[in-house]
Amino acid sequence: MRNQNILISGAGVAGPALAYWLARYGFRPTVVERAPALRPGGQAVDFRGAPQLDVLDRMGMLPTVRAAATGMGDIVIVNAAGRRLSSLPAEVFGGEVEILRGDLSRILYEASLPGTEYIFGDSITTLTETGDGVHVTFERSPTRTFDLVVGADGVRSKVRELAFPPVEPVHLGLYGAIFTVPDELGTGSQGRMYSVPGRCATIQGTRASLDFASPPLDYDHRDPAAQRALISRAFDGLGWRVPELLAAMDEAVDFYFAPACQLVLDRYAAGRVVLVGDAGYAPGPGGMGTGLGVIGAYVLAGELTSARGDHRAAFSAYETLMRPYIATCQSQAKGADKYLVPQKRSQIWTRNQMMRLLPYMPGKNMIKRMTERAASAITLKNYNDSSNLHITTPAAAHRGVPAAAHVSAHTDVHTRARTDVHARANADRRLTSTPHADSATATATANASASASATATPPRVALSGH
Repeated sequence: MRNQNILISGAGVAGPALAYWLARYGFRPTVVERAPALRPGGQAVDFRGAPQLDVLDRMGMLPTVRAAATGMGDIVIVNAAGRRLSSLPAEVFGGEVEILRGDLSRILYEASLPGTEYIFGDSITTLTETGDGVHVTFERSPTRTFDLVVGADGVRSKVRELAFPPVEPVHLGLYGAIFTVPDELGTGSQGRMYSVPGRCATIQGTRASLDFASPPLDYDHRDPAAQRALISRAFDGLGWRVPELLAAMDEAVDFYFAPACQLVLDRYAAGRVVLVGDAGYAPGPGGMGTGLGVIGAYVLAGELTSARGDHRAAFSAYETLMRPYIATCQSQAKGADKYLVPQKRSQIWTRNQMMRLLPYMPGKNMIKRMTERAASAITLKNYNDSSNLHITTPAAAHRGVPAAAHVSAHTDVHTRARTDVHARANADRRLTSTPHADSATATATANASASASATATPPRVALSGH
């Protein structure tokens, strides 16, 4: 098979998922991640629709993901005094399984570790394509040549910057911060949500998010202090538990800030370089970006193995299959700002009344069905897995060993891990055991609310980013 030596930039969700499938099909993936370790915490993300769950099941990870699920219930909408106004029912707004992004990243990483080389604390600086590969330089590591390079490094993808024409993400009208709060601020299994015009504060368990409406802002995306200052100014003087949340934000070690945006590209491949997940087609809030990235990884690896490593044929087939699904998922994110951060008190009132009445409306199940129909708008191929590769998990990577224990430190924060893939006949590896970025149903409801109003009245171990 051709083009077996593949570099993946990004160890979030799509990167480790792709590494898992590539190793399973006999390729030799290497993953480079700018952060010194996997990023813990992050927002709650969910999977919905048969194809997204089917990919997890084909990986043997569905029981493990279910075991790590958040178990969150309804989100109660409150006023400044904490009094209940309405709620977002979990049975309508939740996916089939919800999990913290950091937990999902760790599960995918551990499953992909056999057969995958991981390099943390490093990033790509240049890509030079030659006749038989891509010459890659790094900030820390020695120069290497790979057959193919994959950008799975988020909306601000360095791979996309180096290999594709410039493209500006489509701003969706809001920014958000996600971070962990102390237990005393936690809400247990129920969430709490507080809104004023253009701003929304939410606590789910011990995870908090602060979202605000804004046109595009000029800020340093690598300066957390400046990002905290933006949030503090936007939420200054608000009631409910906002002062406590701002204080917790200043102390949070997992603070993450990002705009809500989409990426719309003319193509996902350039020569021997290809994009997967948010790096190529970020859908924005409500666009099911996590499930989209995991499916994209499955399809890309499958097309490469079906084409026996012929990257031109594989990349073309990958784009042909994924593009309609991507467009469907991205359409789900339209109107997310109207749901999360309505800019008028009348709009907040209308949203809250819709949520209050929703459990009693005959069409409540239709909203969930609409979202699941969008999530299921792709037919997955059963890719050739006749090699029946069995990945032997090394002792250091078995379940229950903390991710930090898997790290072999080199100089500075440069860490690597490498194991072998072994073929075993007729055996298949089985590993068993929100109103934020993936709340697609909430966006569908926002759109439905707008229509109704018109007619009636984010060591190795949210939001993607590298």
